[in-house]
Formats: sequence, structure tokens, C-alpha cells
Amino acid sequence: MSKVMPLDQAVRENLRNGDTVAFEGFTHLIPHAAGHEVIRQGFRDLTLIRMTPDIIYDQMIGMGIAKKVVFSYAGNPGVGLLRRMRDAIENGHPRTIETVEHSHAAMANAYEAGASGLPCAVFRGYKGADLPKVNPEIKSITCPFTGEELAAIPAHRPDVTFIHAQKANEKGDVLIEGIVGVQKEAALAAKKVVVTVEEIVPDFKGLHPNLTILPHWTVTAISVVKGGAHPSYTHGYYARDNAAYLEWDKISADRELFTQWMETNVLKATPEVFAERIKGL
Repeated sequence: MSKVMPLDQAVRENLRNGDTVAFEGFTHLIPHAAGHEVIRQGFRDLTLIRMTPDIIYDQMIGMGIAKKVVFSYAGNPGVGLLRRMRDAIENGHPRTIETVEHSHAAMANAYEAGASGLPCAVFRGYKGADLPKVNPEIKSITCPFTGEELAAIPAHRPDVTFIHAQKANEKGDVLIEGIVGVQKEAALAAKKVVVTVEEIVPDFKGLHPNLTILPHWTVTAISVVKGGAHPSYTHGYYARDNAAYLEWDKISADRELFTQWMETNVLKATPEVFAERIKGL
């Protein structure tokens, strides 16, 4: 049975209110189209995991779909704050959210532990840091072999992981070219995996086999969404839309302007809109 389906179907069939969900990409391939579909379908009480929450999480938080965010760095890349996230934390608008902050290394190790089926990640880290004072999930453990004190945190085990990629073949294998972050680990740690891609190709003939980061048996659903990472970039397809990130700083600073922008560009939009947005990039 083919795993290729429209994005609205892939989201509707695999996500539930209250789920723990990861939207991962690193610098490029950030799954904005998938995030927008989640917003359109009105999901609530989600726990959002992401190494570097950026404007797609700002939009989700601003629309009230998140109850908790597990993250490391959070910000509008190259611009500044996530203003909707800050409004939720400081003022409870549109709702109060819980935050669990980690280092980048901790987040990566937590995904790796989840992908390995382990209950926790054990690593060298947090020595001399203040995060353990505000994050009770950061524990210490003594190595039974060396006596060294190590950090330990719970593994990430999302109910659903969403990623964007360049290509999938007709079997459902997923290929990523360019920078790879923790997409593979985030997907393997999850119960279900939904992938948006720029295109479906018959095979990966002529491409290095190590580019296939996810074999078909690890993927639940695949949706073709051209431009699905916009305003981030997709290596080999379109550039980063720097103007959109600068514009977001102004839009997100005003609650009314944010609501109007989301109504026009997300709630009333469709995945096909992404294909239009990348023209000229």
C-alpha cells in the first residue's frame, strides 16, 4: 500500500490532541507546511519538541495549540526573539505554556536515546551550568566502570515526528541532501513519522546511498508539498527567504497583526500556496 497521501490526510490520521510531537530540520528543511496543517486542523494541548524552535513554533504557540515546549535555543534565526512564545511565557497569551530547556547536546542525545529504545540519555554535560537549577529533569548518574559523574535526562519519544526532505522514492525511502541535523534520530525515536517532500522519484539512481536517511519501513506517511520548508530553504531547490524572517519580527510583535497574518497566510491557505511562495527565491 502506498504511503503517499495528501498532507491534510497524513496529519489527520496520525496526530491526536495531547500528543508529543517533534518538527525537526536544521537550518534548512524545516517542516513549515506540516506545522501549518496542524494549526489549520485545530489540534490542542500538544507538547512540542525541537532543538531550535523558530518561527513555526512561534506560530503554533501563538495559535494556542501548545501546552508545553521542550527545547534548547529558541529564537527567530538571525533576527531576535520569538515574540509569541515570549508573550505566552510572560503573559499567558493566548495560554500559559510549560517550558523545559536543555542544551543542544542534551537534545541530540535525548533523540538518540529514544531512537535506541532507551529510557534516558547519559552523556558528559551540564558541568558548571545553571540549567540543572531550573530543569528538574536533569539528573546526575555515576558511571559504574569509571566512577565519573555524568548527566542523565529522559529520552525523547515523540508520538509523531514531522520532517521535510528533498525526495522520496516510490517505495517510501526518504533522501536528504545538504545539512542533516537530528531528523533521522527524531524520526526513529517516534511512534509515527510523517514526511513532506519536494518530489517523488522512481529511484535514487546515481545518488550516494548514504543520503537515504530513512528506509521506507520507518515512515508512516509521505506528502508531496513543493516549497514545504519555506521560509527556510531546501538545498538544491530554493533559497532561504531572509525577508520573511525579518518581516516576522514585526508581525509577531503585535497580537492583532499576528492574528490577521495567520488568518490570511495559514488558516485560509493550502499546501499549494507554498509552491507559489518559493518563486523567485
